[in-house]
Amino acid sequence: MSLQSVKTFFAEHAADIEVIETPTSSATVALAAAAHGVEPAQIAKTICLRVGDRVLLVVARGDARIDNRKSRDAFGGKPRMLDAEQVAEITGHPVGGVCPFGLASPLPVYCDVSLRAFDEVVPAAGATNAAVRIGVDRMASLVGAQWCDICQDSEGTVAAR
Repeated sequence: MSLQSVKTFFAEHAADIEVIETPTSSATVALAAAAHGVEPAQIAKTICLRVGDRVLLVVARGDARIDNRKSRDAFGGKPRMLDAEQVAEITGHPVGGVCPFGLASPLPVYCDVSLRAFDEVVPAAGATNAAVRIGVDRMASLVGAQWCDICQDSEGTVAAR
């Protein structure tokens, strides 16, 4: 049903964007990059976090790592990743297919500035073998995302962006 909710989302909000289903899994950044012929950084991974009693989604480039201090400052508390069962229940998407589209329940979405290195990114689309190609700003606009700066640079230090 998750894949269908994403297809319905795009049919209603951006009919020109096609959901791409692959014959193989694209459940990890590496698998998704190989399946879609892009570098791992161009995969837009979606992470489901709990901060206190709030649940939120963060979309970041595939090779980015969350910086604990920056994320605490941005979200007002220490973020914790949800387990696979909680993610599926709250988003309606399985881990490996989590995306900010067609969610089971409304969640605040944050796009990390790390995505701005690309004009187009490849986020999952509700299944472990589905994705879309979408412009970064268009993705943020479609899901009502706020921009944040919570990731480290590739050396593990805080990036100046």
